[in-house]
Amino acid sequence: MEESRLDDDLKVLGEKIASALPGKVESCSVDFGELNVVANAADIVAVIGHLVRDGACLFFNLIDITAVDYPARAKRFDVVYHLLSPKHNRRVRVKAAVAEDEPIASLMPVFPSANWFERETYDMFGVIFSGHPDLRRLLTDYGFDGYPLRKDFPMTGFVEVRYDDEQKRVVNEPVKLTQEFRQFDFLSPWEGTDYVLPGDEKAKG
Repeated sequence: MEESRLDDDLKVLGEKIASALPGKVESCSVDFGELNVVANAADIVAVIGHLVRDGACLFFNLIDITAVDYPARAKRFDVVYHLLSPKHNRRVRVKAAVAEDEPIASLMPVFPSANWFERETYDMFGVIFSGHPDLRRLLTDYGFDGYPLRKDFPMTGFVEVRYDDEQKRVVNEPVKLTQEFRQFDFLSPWEGTDYVLPGDEKAKG
């Protein structure tokens, strides 16, 4: 009963947000007890600014900025913002879709703490935040090739870093696999396999 009432309150809040930002908010929904707002990427600063300042919202704590990769979509990435309202004890998730080479405005004019969140999202996904004063990699090494959290990035990466005892220094080398990639059929033994599992020779006989 309590959860249903909270969901109803969030739905009402979502309707207020959508009506206050016509053309800037594409949709609002409530999922798993949290409000989700889909915003137009070109208006992300205005949308977030409203969520911070409006008395019914007051989402003035920035929790996280990240992205989700959908390689088959024309707008490949969803840039995702998580905000908290300590005043109302509510959370909101804001999503904005951008293409691979499409920049999205930095939130630093609203949240200076967005600095490292945006740098991490750029480093891991390659999302460009226009207006960011220092947009450079944060977690990967200098000269790193690619974006590790994109779904088309190889699990092994391209380069391995190791300490060479003969040279007495750290060296970067192209990845060399000592074996071919293993093939998995993702079936459990109870679902049946086309081969005999090690140790099951007698049982199969």
